[in-house]
Amino acid sequence: MATKTGIEWTEMTWNPVTGCVKISQGCKHCYAERMAKRLKAMGSARYENEFAPTLHEDLIDLPRKWKKPRTVFVNSMSDLFQEAVPLAFIQRVFETMVATPQHTYQVLTKRSERLLELSAHLPWAPNIWMGVSVEDARVMHRVAHLAATAAQVKFLSCEPLIGPLDDLPLRGIDWVIVGGESGRGARPMHELWVQSIRRQCRVHHTAFFFKQWGGVRKDMTGRLLNGRTYDAMPRRKGIPVVLAT
Repeated sequence: MATKTGIEWTEMTWNPVTGCVKISQGCKHCYAERMAKRLKAMGSARYENEFAPTLHEDLIDLPRKWKKPRTVFVNSMSDLFQEAVPLAFIQRVFETMVATPQHTYQVLTKRSERLLELSAHLPWAPNIWMGVSVEDARVMHRVAHLAATAAQVKFLSCEPLIGPLDDLPLRGIDWVIVGGESGRGARPMHELWVQSIRRQCRVHHTAFFFKQWGGVRKDMTGRLLNGRTYDAMPRRKGIPVVLAT
């Protein structure tokens, strides 16, 4: 199950795991949960369990078939480091990523404690970018957990940004994505919060990517900040990042 995507900072998604369990306020209006319900209603066999964590063994080796370099968001419909996913399964996903160095993989988790716990058991190749979600100051500890891993490229996803993050510990962090919540019930994101993160990234020479303002109609609010777009990406050693135009 690989799908081209409209997510601005990647090219496609790969979901060897689907479904998740909510653990923090950033999960409140989970887009993946809404999508899973729609896909089940449409009869998708992959979502017969709707949003219950489900492992798809047959999809682990899928990227080995792709020859052209791609930028891939891993488990856009789940969290690879949730407790329902055994270490052996995670290791097999990582083995596939290591075996396909032409691709750049973006892995994102809210389970930073388990990420740190398992870090020593995983092969951190340069093409594996590891990120944590940081929606407000209550989960700032996730950054320290990420920083302590052996990942070679580290990033933060401050989306949905639902509170100020004025003291982000950005040392060793290569990239920060910022975005507002979207869809029904979207909580507001204040410009002051965004500008603060942008300034912090500039001070620490961290790549800054502004994804969207969000809101009920994100297509109406757009993604301009200071009258321009911010699309900075971290550089992968020796290999340019490939993104759809």
